[in-house]
Amino acid sequence: MTDIERQIIQLVAADRLHIPVSSMEGKLKRMKPKLAAAIDLDPHEGEYQGDRVYARVEAEDRLKARGMKEGVDRFCQEHPKYGEILTQMIEEERSEREVHLYFGTNAGTHLTADDYMSVMQNLGFNEATARSLYQELMDVSRKISKKRDEERSILLSE
Repeated sequence: MTDIERQIIQLVAADRLHIPVSSMEGKLKRMKPKLAAAIDLDPHEGEYQGDRVYARVEAEDRLKARGMKEGVDRFCQEHPKYGEILTQMIEEERSEREVHLYFGTNAGTHLTADDYMSVMQNLGFNEATARSLYQELMDVSRKISKKRDEERSILLSE
């Protein structure tokens, strides 16, 4: 096997492992605010100290960042001549070419369990943990991938 073949195999394996992990991450990100909002600390005067957990509510005054578009629009209104130059510069920057690497497996070929184990061990899992997680991650990855049915790519540069 050539070095480039090994590198592409590692990329495909990493991408396929990323699918179920990122799906779980998205679900967890959406779950946390709902869980937090459901916690009522009012009966505890905004603070709770339990045997195993604690929570408190703190109000913070922060300056809100002005949206980029709104800031540019305001600048253009106040300084039309320079606003036109700024808008043109932004459009030139936005029209730059993106470079993507498209990758995948050839028809009729598959990655081996060892290919995936290598990626998981590079993430810090020991061999036993990687083996125990492998089948579950692959099952979720295949289920999600069937819904997508698309060629995979990664952005190399903007």
